[in-house]
Amino acid sequence: MSASPAGVETDHDRWNLAAIYPDGTAWEAALQRIEAGIRDVASWRGRLSESAASLCACLDTYFAVLKELYRASSYASMRYHEDTRHAETAAMEQRANLVGTRLSEAASFVDPEILALGRTTIEEWLREHEELKQYSHMLDDTLRRAAHTRSPEEEEIIATAGLVTDGPYSVSGLLANADAPWPDVRLSDGTQVQLNQAAFAKHRAAPNRDDRRLVFEAFWAVWAAYARSFGGLLYSQVKRDLFYARVRDYPNSLAAALDSDRIPEVVYRTLIEQANANLPVLHRYFRLRQRILGLDELRYFDIYPPLVRKELEFPVEQARGLVLESLEPLGEEVVQATQRGFDGRWVDVHPRQGKRAGAYMNGHVYDVHPYILLNYNGDYESVSTLAHEWGHAVHSYLANQAQGFANAEYSIFVAEVASTLAEALLLERMLGEAGRDTERLFYLGHALEQLRGTFFRQTMFAEFELAIHSTVEKGEALTGDRFSTLYGEVLKRYHGHTEGVVVIDDEHSVEWAYIPHFYYNFYVYQYATSVAASSLIAERVLAGDAEAVERYLELLRAGGNGYPFDLLLEAGVDLATPEPYEALMRRMGSIMDEIEAILDRDPAARG
Repeated sequence: MSASPAGVETDHDRWNLAAIYPDGTAWEAALQRIEAGIRDVASWRGRLSESAASLCACLDTYFAVLKELYRASSYASMRYHEDTRHAETAAMEQRANLVGTRLSEAASFVDPEILALGRTTIEEWLREHEELKQYSHMLDDTLRRAAHTRSPEEEEIIATAGLVTDGPYSVSGLLANADAPWPDVRLSDGTQVQLNQAAFAKHRAAPNRDDRRLVFEAFWAVWAAYARSFGGLLYSQVKRDLFYARVRDYPNSLAAALDSDRIPEVVYRTLIEQANANLPVLHRYFRLRQRILGLDELRYFDIYPPLVRKELEFPVEQARGLVLESLEPLGEEVVQATQRGFDGRWVDVHPRQGKRAGAYMNGHVYDVHPYILLNYNGDYESVSTLAHEWGHAVHSYLANQAQGFANAEYSIFVAEVASTLAEALLLERMLGEAGRDTERLFYLGHALEQLRGTFFRQTMFAEFELAIHSTVEKGEALTGDRFSTLYGEVLKRYHGHTEGVVVIDDEHSVEWAYIPHFYYNFYVYQYATSVAASSLIAERVLAGDAEAVERYLELLRAGGNGYPFDLLLEAGVDLATPEPYEALMRRMGSIMDEIEAILDRDPAARG
């Protein structure tokens, strides 16, 4: 397999933003329409109680303006991401953000006036006014939070507090990315490396074990030197979360965070219970890693090198074909939509000078189609990333086709189900033709490491988050040292330090300071619940269960027209029970069974 020539791309490899607006002039005209629409939204202030027709007309106006804003913001941001060196497109993105703020300010009266109407009136109007029914879920979501909504004056104070409460996250980012004195290290091949965060992410997987040890020692020493400062910042963030929970009358910070999507607390706690109950599966993985790497002892700096180093190259056309074939179990509608996307220039494929790094899917251009940004480099990780992002694109495509704009946008709680299911289907496709043991080991090892990182590592983070919030809720203080103690306990337990599975040095307990997600207020758990949900769905889909396929497609079509936990229940997945987690463990176990069988018959297959 050979990769496409470096730097060679055609228009077919670039996304077509002209499908949104033909040019900058059309975008400017759209901004003018949005500004006029904002004035129209504001004109409804104080009038929602007049009638069901008034409420419906106000919501029609608001969502029409919001839809155009999403379109304009998406166009501006994607133009900027094509080449971040251009000040003109950077200014476009900033202008769109400012217009979005003005819309939020203009529409700030909507929720309080809906709450003032009350559930009895709203339900009566829904029965009487057919056009209002499209907003049923949105209205229910607003009304259910009445007990946690304060008076208009108090809400204004809470909103104003946002001017200062984002300080911990902002300052931690500046300290980590701009001010920390990253050291220079010399690797075994003589390469001199400034060990910033990007370099650490690369060189922690170095094939030379002494290099990995050196990288870990130098990198964590910087975080340890600033642990007191990072501790003060994270402590302030946790107190901020508690402040918002208390002023909105939630029993704790976790309940406040989960209520935005009406996720039952039992889901979070079941996740942690199931991860701990299945730590033997994780420890089996680590012992398998130790065997493959040929080490007498596995240490924390040994968990990042790939299990099998194999250079496989995939031209982008081949990657497209693999993704298409992997999605076939989901049916013709999904395959046809994917082909349409590949043919219709929905994807910006290759890295370029100035292009935004990473990958994402933008599904906010409701009346056009999803867009995907990649930085495709021809390796299997790039193929997997394409599958991941295409899982999101299929989700947005089906939701936008089935739902009105007001109900199309879905929660992150279900979003990652689609992306991780696409990864599972890709693995099945790759194993379907991988005959040689070394190639099968490569794919199996890649999948196993993804599952470890997505489920166990993210759940470890979730457990630490719960611990630090509970500590502050009990009235106890947190310092850098206390954070390290709490994180060290969960880090060592998950990695089997006491049992001799992975040796964790005390110096590594400062890793909490390196994780920006701890400033996101109970966010990362959703990666873990999603991969458990997708494992159960994948198991059923790959077994040929036609009903499971249709229920899954209905989940995608539902978009945001329902609460995400309930939508997953309708798809046959209950994340408050052990069942999805058991499916994930079966998946990991079967992968390890095959890896061990290959190694038993051909020890040289590991390379």
